[in-house]
Amino acid sequence: MKAISYVLPVYNESLGIKEFYQQLAEALKTKKSQYTFELIFVNDGSKDDSLEILKGLGKKDKRLKVLSFSRNFGHQAAITAGLDYAKGDAVIIMDTDLQDPPKVSLELIEKWEEGYGVVYAKRRTRRDTLFKKITAHVYYRSLRTLADIDIPADTGDFRLLDKTAVRELRKFREKNRFVRGLVSFIGFRQTAVEFDRLDRLAGETHYPFRKMVKLATDGITSFSTVPLKIITRVGMAMFVLSMFGIAYALAMKLFFPTVTVSGWTLLIIAILLIGGVQMISMGVIATYIGRIYTEAQMRPLYIVEEVIEQGDGKD
Repeated sequence: MKAISYVLPVYNESLGIKEFYQQLAEALKTKKSQYTFELIFVNDGSKDDSLEILKGLGKKDKRLKVLSFSRNFGHQAAITAGLDYAKGDAVIIMDTDLQDPPKVSLELIEKWEEGYGVVYAKRRTRRDTLFKKITAHVYYRSLRTLADIDIPADTGDFRLLDKTAVRELRKFREKNRFVRGLVSFIGFRQTAVEFDRLDRLAGETHYPFRKMVKLATDGITSFSTVPLKIITRVGMAMFVLSMFGIAYALAMKLFFPTVTVSGWTLLIIAILLIGGVQMISMGVIATYIGRIYTEAQMRPLYIVEEVIEQGDGKD
């Protein structure tokens, strides 16, 4: 039988991890005669008792494997670790907060059997705040416009990858990771399965606004140099405006020497505008330079403190 690996990042999910496991196990029963399953839970430095709960589940289910990080390395690093350890003919990445319904993962498998190398889950609807919906809508479409590759809109990391795609993805070891962009980069035959994203089962989101901004920045700077090109264009525009300003000043001096123009307001506005543009431009350049610095350090993407494969129970 073909083997399917599930990569399941976990960070402080003690309130809902048992319910997620139960729903996933129930869904997999319908495919038990067709596939073998490997459930790789990646404990991303949880501060609650998520690891202890996973150890308990592992005693009852021989399919369950736990990778426990030495500290919190982030969601993208947890996905990467799971992909590195996965042994299946296909790998499904999904979150454990039940916003990604386990039953939908079975639809991904069906599409994979049709010959697709990558099957991503596309959000048809999502139960989020109005602010989150608007910012997500704007971001995904901006990313698709700016990126050098086609990154599908309204998709997260919930997807299936064939083992060939996983093998290629393992070659990418960049520190500032944007996995969904890397999956688009490697190509292969890809398709979508639409689903309705549910409410989080318990607890609070582990992607607050600050982390969402970082992920968005990683997405844009990893696959686009458009921000650098914008700086050049803004610089040219400022140069043209300054030429008009010089021409205006010379004309007033030559043809209307008696007109008194204080010029303080215009001067302050010009200074603040040019200074603001310069600071923003330096910030964008610094972002790219910072990425170069981080990659040059060649530090590991994650550190696994413990691998738990008890396998003394029954699935």
